[in-house]
Amino acid sequence: MNSRQHQTLLLLLLVCGGGAIEIISTGIAVGMAAALTGFLASYPNIFYYFHECCRAEWISFNKTGLQADLESQLFGQHIASRIILKAVTGFMNNNNPKKPLVLSLHGWTGTGKNFVSQLVADNIYKKGMDSSFVHIFTSELHFPHASQIDTYKSQLQHWIRGNVTNCAHSMFIFDEMDKMHPGLIDSIKPFVDYYEKLDGVSYRKAIFIFLSNAGGESITHTTLDFWKTGKDREELALKDVEMSLSLAVFNNKNSGLWHTSLIDKNLVDFFVPFLPLEYRHVVQCAMAEMEARGLPPNPDLANQVASELTYFPKTDRVFSVKGCKTIESKLDYYL
Repeated sequence: MNSRQHQTLLLLLLVCGGGAIEIISTGIAVGMAAALTGFLASYPNIFYYFHECCRAEWISFNKTGLQADLESQLFGQHIASRIILKAVTGFMNNNNPKKPLVLSLHGWTGTGKNFVSQLVADNIYKKGMDSSFVHIFTSELHFPHASQIDTYKSQLQHWIRGNVTNCAHSMFIFDEMDKMHPGLIDSIKPFVDYYEKLDGVSYRKAIFIFLSNAGGESITHTTLDFWKTGKDREELALKDVEMSLSLAVFNNKNSGLWHTSLIDKNLVDFFVPFLPLEYRHVVQCAMAEMEARGLPPNPDLANQVASELTYFPKTDRVFSVKGCKTIESKLDYYL
């Protein structure tokens, strides 16, 4: 910020300083107003740098950053990493998408679904998950009572309509989809469909992300079969799990996506499988957590933490039951 900008901010503080205005003479006030008007004429966009708004200063996709984050911080999820990077990059680089981007992330707890949502937000919005344009809905918090589903539908439509009207590049994250009352999510169908505009509002640049444990059994079954036949985990491809995953989610009566029109009408762009994590991935999580805390790398401690987690099948102890979910608390115990 240069000296002229500092002077203008000082003028703003004086003018907006409540009682302080009483000690400023009319002549000085007029002069300050003139100076402020002149400055704003020269720098009309200055306030956008201090207050988050729906502009490129605050919303700008960083493909290199997302790719680096996925490669260095997401462990054991080669399929999810590849899909997320390609899907988000393609969407954000398209100035005229035909519909919003809809991603449905599935897998057991602790495999990285919430974390990936955070990485996407961090590389689109300057304030990341703290951005006023990122909206998170949690089923048990926002939609707890089945008897009020009609009210929730109306509220959900109102929230989405209002936020996209405010900023076309809004992101909506629906957590705990497996706990959402069936039928509720269908209320957003018009907003994720191929409409150019609805009541004068375009939703085509918005992003919708669903997070769910539903389909976790299907993913785990496929991954375990690969392991039993001696195949390398990295040989697993989307085609090996996508069809069974989408069917498992669509037919799961305990899922918010049960028989939803979003799947029936092919409005979900990608079903993203998050594979169960192996021991080596848990060790990587522990090492990454140490680095995030500014601690020196300690492979022995990472292995000690990983060894205390529960794995399945019981006889082979291949996959972590809770993924990396409890790594932080386990590490706290040893530090």
